[in-house]
Amino acid sequence: MISRRALVAGGAALALARPAIAAQPDLAALLDAAAAERDPARALTLLTPLRADRLAGAARLDLITARDGLAVDVALARHGVEPRAKTAPARNAAIFALLLRRKVGFAPSLAAIDRRLIAEQRLIDTRAQQLFDKLGIDGASTGARFARLFADPAGHYPDTDAGRDAAVADMNALLPRLAAIIPTLIGPVPTYCLNVAASRGSSAEQAAGKVGTRTLPTPNSPGSYVIDLTRIADRPSWSLPSVTAHELLPGHMLQLPIEAAAHPRKLRLDYAPAFAEAWSIHIEHLVADAGLWADPRAMLGYLHWRLFRIVRARIDIALHCHGWSIDQARARLTEWQGVPAYFAPFDSDLARIAAEPATRAAEMLAALAIEEGARGKRGPALIAFHQAMLVDGRMRSDEIARRARA
Repeated sequence: MISRRALVAGGAALALARPAIAAQPDLAALLDAAAAERDPARALTLLTPLRADRLAGAARLDLITARDGLAVDVALARHGVEPRAKTAPARNAAIFALLLRRKVGFAPSLAAIDRRLIAEQRLIDTRAQQLFDKLGIDGASTGARFARLFADPAGHYPDTDAGRDAAVADMNALLPRLAAIIPTLIGPVPTYCLNVAASRGSSAEQAAGKVGTRTLPTPNSPGSYVIDLTRIADRPSWSLPSVTAHELLPGHMLQLPIEAAAHPRKLRLDYAPAFAEAWSIHIEHLVADAGLWADPRAMLGYLHWRLFRIVRARIDIALHCHGWSIDQARARLTEWQGVPAYFAPFDSDLARIAAEPATRAAEMLAALAIEEGARGKRGPALIAFHQAMLVDGRMRSDEIARRARA
């Protein structure tokens, strides 16, 4: 685990001053006791002696996140749902809304969420169609046009060791450009967070299928992302720039090490599970809007990843709240997205969405909450917002909005 002292020693303290924390009952002990308590009502009672207004930074986030999440679990228990159970509850809009609130915090009505996701999808469709027209790629739907783009051999790596090495080299060649935008968009970060690279992994890791994994950087060791290139034919070069931003810089390899230094307690990890993915979805959007992907195919690569996350959220709601069948959902994915995301073949991803209600919707909603907080901010204001998103680790949508207003 990275200490706060190590965070500063790593190169730069994040630029937020914290007020002193007033004396309280043992916060860590009470939070740990609440995490161990299976009855959410009793767990909530354990936190009664604590006052959030006497806490700051990560400690305050630990407490308010735990209380908010436990309150949702109390409501779920009234519906007969054990939220920590491995089995998915019956499809029910009221339960889905509570599960969504459990994972992301405050959320608008499901109808409003549907409208927002449809609007976001239309924006992506419009941008993609303009680029497809420029490239002379036609089709009856956005999905059909993406299918034609993926089928085009241009930009595909050879299915050889040399081809896989070239893919990794292309990702690593992007990292200096991505690191260069961090000071102007995100602000000061620990220098060790920049000591990261993409990797094919060792022969043993490849043989064991240990790909798509990451090792976070520390002040004493570099970080790495082992990219899955098993089916390299499904990884055209233009699909990798957004992957590099999402998985490496300024995505997970920036947010997760800084969060580790904040030592979030277990209940915060449980009740703000969407934030880490949301940060990296936001980063893809931020980098694309910053103009780094001048090549139309690279921009289409970003748009396909964005579309994947939007329609995944729509399918999540449709399966659990609108009575869609798996077959209906699969037909829509083919129409909307065309080609599955590399790690999420349609059939296996639909099975996962069905088994994990509100998870994919929560990730996209949390990303939209961060993007809403960043909207209209430039220069120092944008940096201050991003620093506030990073310094104390993950948070729920209510806190994202509060920090955006600060």
